[in-house]
This record gives sequence, C-alpha cells and structure tokens, in this order.
Amino acid sequence: MPNVDEDLFRPIDLQALLDAPRSIQKPRVLMLYGSLRERSYSRLATEEAARILRRLGAEVRIYNPFGLPLPDSTSADHAKVQELRDLSIWSEAQVWCSPERHGSMTGVMKVQIDWLPLSAGGVRTTQGRTLAVMQVSGGSQSFNAVNQLRLLGRWMRMVTIPNQSSVAKAFNEFDEAGRMKPSPYYNRIVDVMEELMKFTMLLRDRSAYLTDRYSERVESAEEVAKRVNQRSI
Repeated sequence: MPNVDEDLFRPIDLQALLDAPRSIQKPRVLMLYGSLRERSYSRLATEEAARILRRLGAEVRIYNPFGLPLPDSTSADHAKVQELRDLSIWSEAQVWCSPERHGSMTGVMKVQIDWLPLSAGGVRTTQGRTLAVMQVSGGSQSFNAVNQLRLLGRWMRMVTIPNQSSVAKAFNEFDEAGRMKPSPYYNRIVDVMEELMKFTMLLRDRSAYLTDRYSERVESAEEVAKRVNQRSI
C-alpha cells in the first residue's frame, strides 16, 4: 500500500481494546434539554431520566440553557458558554432531550450543540463520549427530533446508543408536581438510561484508543514536520 505511512499505520491493539484498566468512579453524565418554558416537558423528562441515572450510580449534571446567547453573537468567553463547554469536557456521557417543534428540534437545543466545538485548543469537548437522545411531543408520537439529534451526535463524533425515547402528548404524562406517571413511555426512558450506562461503562476506559485515527496521526506528524522545518530556516 504505497499511500500508507508505515510509521503511523498501526495494527489493532487487542490489549488496549479488551484489557484496559477499569475505572471505579461514577460515570459522569451531562444532560441538555431544549425548552425555556416554566413547565418544560423536555426539562421534566430530563429530570426524570436524571433520577434514574443517579439510581444506576451515575454522577449527573443538568445544564440550564437560560441566558445562553446565540452562536457568534458574542465570544466564547461568555460565562454560559464556558459553563456548557466545561460540563461537556467533564462528562463521559450525555443525554440530549428536545421538544419537537415544526417537525424539528428546537432552536434552544440546537444553540447548545452549536456552542460545542469539535476541538478547542486540542481539547475535544464531545468526541468519544456516549450519547442518548430523547424527545417530547405535543401531539402524536414522532421521531423527527431524535433523528436529528442522532445525526448531530454522529457529527460531533459521539457514540450514540441504539435505543431512544419519544414521549407523545407529553402534557398527559406528567402530574402537577412534574413527576412522570407510570407508562410505557416511562419504561422506555428507564431502558434508554440503562443502555446508556452499559455503553458508557463498557467504552469509558477505551475511548482514547477508539478515537485514535490514522488520518489525525498523519496530520499531527505533518504539523510537527512543518514546525521543525520553520525553525531550521
């Protein structure tokens, strides 16, 4: 293979893949929701999922998007932007939950994802993290928002788990205190959170190896060569 750099092309390391040391700390999960309403069903569903995750042994943080500016309207030094990015870096797994509005995720949801860069100063804010996607709808069951979130998760180089949750007629699924009523929709959220925890614990110690790419090794080597050549001029 004449196009392959033999110094950077590496065989699969089964030890790194199968025998990585096991972490013992609680899995760290960041949760994002996509509505600013006082009675936000995406927030209520997120809070319900957070209770399940904590019961399963996770450390959970929920980001409040209130006050987050539009992308490019200010610098990334804005306090709400920095809070979001720091939480994303802190996380090992994430849950994204959006209402469906006009057949799509909400702007509030998209703004949060748009503020997360693929790379910032060599730090990857989302790459290699596991992701679960959820949506709530005011009408009949739909999957438009979760399909879009799944597409974005792949774009952000996240490991999006197979299962997902879509809660139809969400206004019927929560009591006055904001707690979700027993239902197949609630059971599905339990399923999704269980699956997220399993995938997170399975991949957490292998994330760096799984996201180590030949193309990026080549690019890094080329950047090093350029710096060395510039010093010699």
